[in-house]
Amino acid sequence: MKRIVLTGGGTAGHVTPNIALIPALKEADYDIHYIGSFDGIEKRLIEDFDIPYYGISTGKFRRYFDLKNFTDPFRVMKGYAEAKKILKQISPDIVFSKGGFVSVPVVRAAHALHIPCIIHESDMTPGLANKICIPVAEKICLNFPETMQYIPEGKGILTGSPIRKELSEGDADRARKLCGFNADKPVVMVMGGSLGAAAINKAIREALKYILEDFQVIHICGKEKVDNLLLGVEGYKQFEYVKAELKDLFALSDVIVSRAGANAICELLALKKPNILIPLSPKASRGDQMLNAQSFEAQGFSIVIDEDDLSDSLLVEKIRELYCSRHIYTEAMERSNQLNSIDTIIKLIQDTTSLDGETE
Repeated sequence: MKRIVLTGGGTAGHVTPNIALIPALKEADYDIHYIGSFDGIEKRLIEDFDIPYYGISTGKFRRYFDLKNFTDPFRVMKGYAEAKKILKQISPDIVFSKGGFVSVPVVRAAHALHIPCIIHESDMTPGLANKICIPVAEKICLNFPETMQYIPEGKGILTGSPIRKELSEGDADRARKLCGFNADKPVVMVMGGSLGAAAINKAIREALKYILEDFQVIHICGKEKVDNLLLGVEGYKQFEYVKAELKDLFALSDVIVSRAGANAICELLALKKPNILIPLSPKASRGDQMLNAQSFEAQGFSIVIDEDDLSDSLLVEKIRELYCSRHIYTEAMERSNQLNSIDTIIKLIQDTTSLDGETE
């Protein structure tokens, strides 16, 4: 039996692709372990899968001034030492990293121990954490062909993003009952990412009166971002975060309003859900979501709203426009050559561990 360590965390987007790989890894007879932060979202998400979990210290690499920039490097160094100790104890054949800052000490420690690493880059341009890991990785899995230009020659593999199979197996009736909705109006689902999105939450709530004239609304608004004053509004159901219920909520939803994180939009593509993307502004990020959204818009998969232009009236207009022309977006997604990412990545893992075994 081969042994693999999965790592990645900070947001759900750095964990859910790992989760999508777990059934196929078990089927391929891999002994699976997970290294994440002590109290990050990855710990909560992984605990349902009966996989040994190890926490390490982690710090964030920032491009802007913050007093934590003076202390976090020491946390990263501590995390590196902790990861190295754990990896020696586990003695895995390979590490697969989905990114996020917790992955940096794990990947670098694995390299120091001559353990091969494969990393996955979801966005069109590599994030800072993955940039630090790319030089020591065996292969880099990519979502966008445009990303290949940023990767050393021979390392990049176009795989797409692993999507959990169960997301396509939802029950709309079960979700309708959960939300207390009727079957008379279509449903809009609003997703701001695992941490929520203040700008989207604000716009949806300001436009709610008008949206509810034609639609029912599922609003995944983020931790501690439920508006208690709106709990009794008919046709409006709020969730901080959903896990097992997500597949059912997708099945019930006719159209989606979402941030443009790469994993989230790959799920929308796989499920062929017409969508409005509101990418995180480059003013508050490195601009990767904007690039992701532009790519999807160019391929006819999405309507894009710039966060700087976001208003309640524009949001209502675009939701109605999307719903009325939803079949156009669905047909464009059906024409997409969606890669079988899970099989591709599992084969890459198997090939890498086989080569490593031959080398040893």
